[in-house]
Amino acid sequence: MSSSPYYLKGSALNVRFNSVIGWLARHGLSVAGTAELSVPGRKSGRMQRVPVNPHTYGGGQYLVSARGHSQWVRNMRAAGAGELRVGRKVRRFTAVEVPDAEKLPLLRSYLEKWGWEVNQYFQGVTAKSSDEEILAAAPDHPVFRITVEG
Repeated sequence: MSSSPYYLKGSALNVRFNSVIGWLARHGLSVAGTAELSVPGRKSGRMQRVPVNPHTYGGGQYLVSARGHSQWVRNMRAAGAGELRVGRKVRRFTAVEVPDAEKLPLLRSYLEKWGWEVNQYFQGVTAKSSDEEILAAAPDHPVFRITVEG
């Protein structure tokens, strides 16, 4: 078993698809609620852009990394802030990572809404999985509570 944090790298097709979804969001077309996340690179300082599925739960807004401990997650941990864009509408936000023990209802709700798109990244865990199964997957899927400025 690897001691490296879970991360599922996208195939060439996934990368191309994500670039199209990001381009659409950048130009004002949100597919099923997607947005383009921009977060400063922790080393370069350049803005990294990636499409995400912002999720609302219990009155809060969240970003979930379905693919695991990706570069945007590492950059978000370092920056603690970012931007969500759909067309000309840019929402700046601050972000706080949610502890694993608090992720159960968030992940279940996220999988209920986005499972059709992301189930393959959750290694068999779905919205209908037991609490124990979802909690076991929680460390592999970082979640950030975001607070939009203004």
